[in-house]
Amino acid sequence: MKEKKNLITVLNSLLADELIAINQYMVHSEMCENLGYSKLHQAFQKLALDQMLLAERLIERISSLDGSAALAKLNSLLIGKTVSELITNNKSDQPEAFRPYTDAIELASQTSDHETVDLLSKIIRKEKVNISWAELQRSQIAEMGMETYLAKQT
Repeated sequence: MKEKKNLITVLNSLLADELIAINQYMVHSEMCENLGYSKLHQAFQKLALDQMLLAERLIERISSLDGSAALAKLNSLLIGKTVSELITNNKSDQPEAFRPYTDAIELASQTSDHETVDLLSKIIRKEKVNISWAELQRSQIAEMGMETYLAKQT
């Protein structure tokens, strides 16, 4: 019983991170649209929608464990002021962002909760796609320079 409560607490912590990512990507998306970078607007919008689906799955899993989603405690957003900051100021696209997920997988494994292990493994795979996107953007900026990169985003 205690393991189940611990797992719900950990899943709520992961949910809080996903909710932060949603809000951050939404703000970045709208900033890019306002600046006229339609391709970046769409890319950030897609990232926000992807995070919403991941958050929804976490909420479903928390509910299936007879827990409730704790949405009141969220961390602060990292909102960039420049396009470069928008692309680099995302905690969720850093390799260390997986640590809480791998810890949660270990906890779920210890309690033989294979459904949670499967869900968290799928989330990690999705997050790796987001990291690849961010790495590609940073690489393109480094190769072509910010001005050319931004010109291609309109």
